[in-house]
Amino acid sequence: MKQPEVVFYTRSRCPLCDKAKDVIMELKKEYDFNLIEKDIDGSDELTEKYGLMIPVVEIDGDEVQFGHIDVITLSEALTEKN
Repeated sequence: MKQPEVVFYTRSRCPLCDKAKDVIMELKKEYDFNLIEKDIDGSDELTEKYGLMIPVVEIDGDEVQFGHIDVITLSEALTEKN
């Protein structure tokens, strides 16, 4: 079974992003997934798309959550994908 791909859109100096990263790393202990971190500041297109929403978490291309990232919502989404 292919492991889900989790894309985490983030940027530096973003306290919500730091919290979200902690949540993702916690979930990494329980779930098997491929994590891709993208700093939106490196891309005008991503900054335009996600600038006001970050952090944003996508699983297999589906936007699962943005802003306040919580363990319950992400773990439910990962459970569905596994």
